[in-house]
Amino acid sequence: MTSRLGDDAATATSTLETMWLIRRFEEAVDDLFARGLMHGTMHLSIGQEASATGTCFALRDDDAITSTHRGHGHCIAKGADLERMMAELLAKETGYCRGRGGSMHIADVATGNLGANGIVAGGIPIAAGAALGYRMQGLDRVVVSFFGDGAANEGAFHEAVNLAAIWKLPVVFLCENNKYGMSFSTEKSFAIENISERALGYGIPGVTVDGNDVEVVHATVSEAVDRARSGGGPTLVEAVTYRWKGHSKSDKNLYRTKEEIAQWRERDPILRFEAVVLERGVLDQAAVEEIRARATADIRTAVRAANAAPTPAPTTFSKPSSRPPERQP
Repeated sequence: MTSRLGDDAATATSTLETMWLIRRFEEAVDDLFARGLMHGTMHLSIGQEASATGTCFALRDDDAITSTHRGHGHCIAKGADLERMMAELLAKETGYCRGRGGSMHIADVATGNLGANGIVAGGIPIAAGAALGYRMQGLDRVVVSFFGDGAANEGAFHEAVNLAAIWKLPVVFLCENNKYGMSFSTEKSFAIENISERALGYGIPGVTVDGNDVEVVHATVSEAVDRARSGGGPTLVEAVTYRWKGHSKSDKNLYRTKEEIAQWRERDPILRFEAVVLERGVLDQAAVEEIRARATADIRTAVRAANAAPTPAPTTFSKPSSRPPERQP
């Protein structure tokens, strides 16, 4: 590891602030939903902040990601506007999809987020296709595809990884293994110890890392990104992490013990990174407290702005053309 996210004050501040923004955003969403101010469903990523932040910090601004139904953290880490995100979740006209897409359909092409996806494994072939497109255009851009452990058992995963391996596409497959596909444990859904072992079947590197250690995630993904950008092809990275909340807002968490959740909460990725930078003397306690306060204030500002934004008007929906399609010769 040549350089670490916690080695200098500026990078450590940016890393810690991004993780706190993700945590506070998700907590705000959880609260708004509980108070009946947000509708539909939500898939929160509280506890998984390190995998999103460490991965996206390994990318250039012009690199791209594909996201998942649990994608708020990916979106924030890739540089999305908090007010537009919150407005989308609150079904407001100023949202990324003008309030019509909601939590599982946020896309921000300007920052390289090619879109969240409500279909399990739906973003994986999109990432392979985008990587192929970049190569055909002669660009040295890389795509990271985020997906969960459940997606690794979908056909789209196998097809996309195989194609990317054959053609050595500039893509990194980032599996956020949070131990459960909805309510089904990975111990029951895989006959292998690590999902990264699947890489052997495609002739590409596979590595499993502590997904709650932001520096380890960043170093591993950085290496995979460099390999992809230089023409070496894809890598399968498995970041082992844990979601503190249920799969979605309808999940009563009856399949997990309180003891298991408590054990993983003790491995809080944000507090771990705070301890690291404090021990190294890169940041002091006052700086850490200021970062926390700034993240909280930014999320409150986003919530206020989104609440004040106009709701979508039916008249602004695009109307289909009444003209019949032109007949091809």
